[in-house]
Amino acid sequence: MSIGRKGDPPPTEAAGPAAAEGADPHRWWGLVVIALAQLMVVLDATIVNIALPSAQRALHMSDGNRQWVITAYTLAFGGLLLLGGRIADLVGRKRTFVIGLAGFAVASALGGAATGSGMLFGARALQGAFAALLAPSALSLLTTTFTDPRERGKAFGIYGALAGSGSAIGFIVGGLLTEYLNWRWCLYVNVPIAVVAVLGAFALLRDRPGHREARLDVPGVLLGCGGLVAVVYGFSEAQPRGWTDPLVLALFATGAALLAGFVWWQNRAPSPLLPLHIVRDRDRAGCFLTMMLATIGMFGLFLFMTYYLQVILGYSPVRAGLSFLPLTAAIITGSTQISARLLHHVPPRLLMVPGMLLAASGLLLLTRMTVGSSYTGEILPALLLMGLGMGLTFMPVFATATAGVAPRDSGVTSATVNTSQQVGGSIGTALLNTVATTSGTAYIAAHLRSPADKATVVPAGVVHGYTVAIWWAAAVMLLAGLVAGLMVTARAPKHGASANAPVTSAVTH
Repeated sequence: MSIGRKGDPPPTEAAGPAAAEGADPHRWWGLVVIALAQLMVVLDATIVNIALPSAQRALHMSDGNRQWVITAYTLAFGGLLLLGGRIADLVGRKRTFVIGLAGFAVASALGGAATGSGMLFGARALQGAFAALLAPSALSLLTTTFTDPRERGKAFGIYGALAGSGSAIGFIVGGLLTEYLNWRWCLYVNVPIAVVAVLGAFALLRDRPGHREARLDVPGVLLGCGGLVAVVYGFSEAQPRGWTDPLVLALFATGAALLAGFVWWQNRAPSPLLPLHIVRDRDRAGCFLTMMLATIGMFGLFLFMTYYLQVILGYSPVRAGLSFLPLTAAIITGSTQISARLLHHVPPRLLMVPGMLLAASGLLLLTRMTVGSSYTGEILPALLLMGLGMGLTFMPVFATATAGVAPRDSGVTSATVNTSQQVGGSIGTALLNTVATTSGTAYIAAHLRSPADKATVVPAGVVHGYTVAIWWAAAVMLLAGLVAGLMVTARAPKHGASANAPVTSAVTH
């Protein structure tokens, strides 16, 4: 419903309600609030990475369990996102957004106050659950706030930049907080951010009522989330147990069976968690798959580079965090200065495919790193290529995946984009960490002749493991580019497209 304001020209019949809504003077400040919340959610997937050695010592975590500080968050986030999207459709995006922010702040405070590893793992999982409410409602609010195609391109550019660079920003903030305060502040920092975002949401964001006919699909939640947990847990257990261990094989089989059951149930459920017509759309399916594959490679890079910089090169947490700054700048440049400007002139895949090729090139450069590599000469060029590639890719993925969706399905569609990202992050962390550890262990076993060689062979073995895993990550990036090139066939939006297009339309199909 549009309400005229004093001084506004009356909306013409051609412009319609969308144009009137697009004239909201608070929309750019609203974007700040949405972007702040999205940044908090994304950077929390990595902000504790650099703090992990300190937290591990403080809480006496084992090497085998420490990965759950990251995986508990990404797994709960990815597993519950579709439910969060459906809740946003049911009760309204703004209300869900505020509840998600408040819950995220409480979970962050609990994690910061953790007295043992179990409490920290639980708090991180709780953070992920509330992030699953927050993220899809944020993206839905973005699509309904910006109705003019040109403005939406800029808004999605900013959003895509944050989605792509938030993880790298997490390393920088995590390094500063760990070195100058305490690892616990990597969690406490979310509380003031969430308070500011809640106040901003009440003051600046508008929303339409929820769709009361929407229903929660509890069997779908159990099947989908259970399947994802089993698969990711299987990847994480493959490193200590081996790929052919009965437990690992059982986890993969269980996960596949549950996910197959999820698809079967979605065809029959009265109110499916993921309406399959959303995934059957070729462009959306291509975007979801591209996002998942791209994030597998990106999260693997973050994990290895953190340990490489701190453990192998001996960087402090702050220096290691700041080393990711060029990557962040490149992602923002690729998203806001290249993708956002070109999306209205070229088809999305002409941005996504070159983006994935650039990112893969950056990873291939990193496969040459050694124990004594130079940051400026060898690491920095790779990070810049990777960042530009991710920036080129993320913005058109978000814009294309949410284009032309019925308002009642905008929450669950937004959630599916984020689910692809978080599932990719969970699988990437578990899979590539397993590949790196297995390869590194094999290298050390083959080259360690005597205890005297340990000082040189062990670091070389660790770096060898990283480079093997990065080869895998580069292959996954190339596969993402192939998927984008073959599946995403959407055209560029027509110049000067009408503002009364569907509220979620960013790309003309």
